[in-house]
Amino acid sequence: MRAAFALVAEVGLEGLRLRQVAAAVGIDQSTLHHHVATKAELVAAVAEHAAALLATTAPPSHLAPADALAAHLDALADLVARRPELFTVTAELDLRARRDPSVRAAVEGQEAGWRAVLTGLFTALGEPDPAARTELVIAAVKGVRLAPDLAPRVLAQLGATDRGK
Repeated sequence: MRAAFALVAEVGLEGLRLRQVAAAVGIDQSTLHHHVATKAELVAAVAEHAAALLATTAPPSHLAPADALAAHLDALADLVARRPELFTVTAELDLRARRDPSVRAAVEGQEAGWRAVLTGLFTALGEPDPAARTELVIAAVKGVRLAPDLAPRVLAQLGATDRGK
């Protein structure tokens, strides 16, 4: 799965081939088929791995809502800087989700959890339209993955706005 993840970051989902994954891990393609039968299964595993990496940025529940949101945005900015390939992969997954129902389901499932957490934070902060603010954060994160150098500044600005600055 890590080899597939690296290949998606390098060549995209359209360029991903099972034989390349097998070669990258030093096994025969038939051996790979014992673990992952199809490219679709491999893409689903890549999506699950990306979601697990993104989950490491979850807002800490022990902090006040404004601080939890700021910590989440800081963690996302740090992740963009440390793992830009993750955001390349998530961009690929988002594009594929527009055409592939199974990828769409995986992406929507991950985002539903993220939306619920963010909406809860914005509700606790007394935001008049927590759903709109949630979508703003998600759109900003998805936008900065295409310009990772901007991520720290953009995400810090979102955090500062939510702390009344």
